[in-house]
Amino acid sequence: MTGTDASSSSPASPSSSFRLAYVPGATPAKWVRIWNERLPDVPLTLLSVTPAEAFDALREGTADAGLVRLPVDRDDLSAIPLYTETTVVVVPKDHLFAAVEEVSAEDLADELVLHPLDDTLGWEQPPGRPAMERPATTADAIELVAAGVGVLAVPQSLARLHHRKDLTYRTLVGVPQSRVALSWLAADEAPDLVEEFIGIVRGRTVNSTRGRRAEEKKGQKQPKPQKAAKPAKSGKPGGGSRTTGRPPAPRKGGGGAGRSGKPRRGRG
Repeated sequence: MTGTDASSSSPASPSSSFRLAYVPGATPAKWVRIWNERLPDVPLTLLSVTPAEAFDALREGTADAGLVRLPVDRDDLSAIPLYTETTVVVVPKDHLFAAVEEVSAEDLADELVLHPLDDTLGWEQPPGRPAMERPATTADAIELVAAGVGVLAVPQSLARLHHRKDLTYRTLVGVPQSRVALSWLAADEAPDLVEEFIGIVRGRTVNSTRGRRAEEKKGQKQPKPQKAAKPAKSGKPGGGSRTTGRPPAPRKGGGGAGRSGKPRRGRG
């Protein structure tokens, strides 16, 4: 079970649910699928948050963990870097950059490069000519690119998120890159469900996961495999025939009964 309701502010019991916040561009779908397979009895709720809201959600307890963008304040938060994104430049489809596969920072020298307030690349001064005003959000900057005002440098996931038919993007080299991380409130030990999710994003198997499920298996004796029963030895059951099981034929001679079953008379 997954959801996107971020309105609830009361922390859920650690054993009843797991709430994962994620910033735009982060893609938790693969890990959520594995979670649902391994822990079907623990609902995972997805909380869509802005980069500015992500860390507050962790500190206030409205999320148990979050897929965020580095840097993270290590004074009160823990984090595990997951992957680094390719930086791209978003341009109109009829722009000169659309004819090449890769663009360098020097190529942007004559371009007006938009720098939104929610920028995730963390550079002090973007290349190119700065705009007179900074757009409030990446979405606003995308609209300005579509209007031919300038170009925009963003992580590739954000370019895909804000895809438009009249825009395209190309790989941008020689510029900062954004890193996505899993973060949670700092503690001596991560909570069990957070540890479960850490195991999932790190690719641990079910048996190697150190969270709640692994703890439940500790001390449980595994049943010993039963030995296969040995086949019974063939023999003559009851002294009879091994194929028909009929009683043995009477012996010839002696004072036994004859073929007719009548007793024989002795000679005088």
